[in-house]
Amino acid sequence: MRCMLPLLLLTVAPVVSTAKAADLDNNRSMNVLLLIVDDLNTWLLEDPTRYSGKVVAPNIQQLASEGVLFHNAYTASPVCTPSRTAFLSGVAPWKSGVSRNGVKVDDSEVLKDVPSLFKTFQDQDYWIGSFGKVTHGYDTGVKYDASMNHKRTPAPPGAPLNGIALNAGGKLTERDWGATHLDEDEMSDKRLADAAIEALSRQHDKPFFIACGLFHPHYPWYVPQKYLDMYPLDAIELPPIQADDLNDIPDFGQQFVNLGWDKQIKETRQVKEAIRGYLASVSFSDAHMGRVLKALDESPHHENTIVVLISDHGFHLGEKQNWTKATLWEEATDSVMMWRVPGVTETNQICTRPVSLLDIYPTLVDLLGIDRPNHLDGESLLPLLKDVQAPRIHPAITVYDGHMSVRTETARFIRYWDGVTELYDRTSDPHEWTNQTDNPNFSTLKTQLSSMLPSMEEIVEPLPSRQAGAINSTPRKADRERTKSR
Repeated sequence: MRCMLPLLLLTVAPVVSTAKAADLDNNRSMNVLLLIVDDLNTWLLEDPTRYSGKVVAPNIQQLASEGVLFHNAYTASPVCTPSRTAFLSGVAPWKSGVSRNGVKVDDSEVLKDVPSLFKTFQDQDYWIGSFGKVTHGYDTGVKYDASMNHKRTPAPPGAPLNGIALNAGGKLTERDWGATHLDEDEMSDKRLADAAIEALSRQHDKPFFIACGLFHPHYPWYVPQKYLDMYPLDAIELPPIQADDLNDIPDFGQQFVNLGWDKQIKETRQVKEAIRGYLASVSFSDAHMGRVLKALDESPHHENTIVVLISDHGFHLGEKQNWTKATLWEEATDSVMMWRVPGVTETNQICTRPVSLLDIYPTLVDLLGIDRPNHLDGESLLPLLKDVQAPRIHPAITVYDGHMSVRTETARFIRYWDGVTELYDRTSDPHEWTNQTDNPNFSTLKTQLSSMLPSMEEIVEPLPSRQAGAINSTPRKADRERTKSR
């Protein structure tokens, strides 16, 4: 486990203004370290309503204890490209049209006119480094001072190791798990962490903004055997699941769930094996994020660096018969987010206000005293970083392919593209098992929650996606012409 950051760095007197928040040492500008873990759900937060089993993630859990942990942080969209595009551009998916994977982000007219988070900091003369899976299809308009792309872990000999990760044509899919044949030093996530560590070890003559995004626990769950050994099968616990959970779900919601994959996992009796593969991948990423955090804490920059660690969205592990993200329920929309800000945050703070990953951009510019771009859809988290009980008016909105969800402290409301809805009273139903949308006892709440969403007329039509099942999955003209020429 990495070294604990000295407590004196986290108990400095509160700042007196937003513009002065970062001026802790003769008005030096603060550095930023943004850490992103792909497909990481909230099981490691030790919330028994989500998961009561063991998750070996000491480094991320320690970071959570060193500042403010947001227990109810929600993605702007529950898949990779739109989530990252949203928090890096500051534009909500229902405005940009980027609300599904498989889209060409450059087709968004709205995004062409806004500076990305990285561009705003580069314009402030920051050194910008990006290592790993950070943007995923969104051009931030920045020429990085240092960068490295991520690579998927190649399949081991004999894959699929689980025996079932094959498509209808018999070709290997990504939904496999097991021990990798690679030495850990050969794995892309390890090398990405190395690159971030090297960047942190440099002598910088200007402030830096370093982003490091690890690929695990995204499918496939190939990791060194030692991480699988951390989870004996007889010690694996299952998440709370209701057998008839999908019975009150409307058609669009049903389409989000891959029932065939759920059936394969269950028929081959690999539920615990699948969960072990995922959790082992979480522990693998935690180990290498821990190395990055240790490098920062041992560097000259540790007293002057804001640390933000997030996941781009959540992930189902059998809940509602789903084994991926891409839904509007809690499992896929709830993201990991924690902040450690020297001079602002205190230790062991947990905030339960619903917040959004869209809030990252406005919070960082507020902390640094940078003029806030006028296009930002998120709200600054600075009041909550200083006081986790501070009031929060705005709910968290998530968009997937034009379908929308709003999350408050006590409820979730979903409105699909065809106008059909779901409503969950989370005070009595934290697992979202009972859809109350037609219950007259909840009519007032339903009206209130519905009013929090933009009207259908305000929503930009989702950009065309080549993914099956998208609202507009018609291939783009260039794709059709390319197909004809083959």
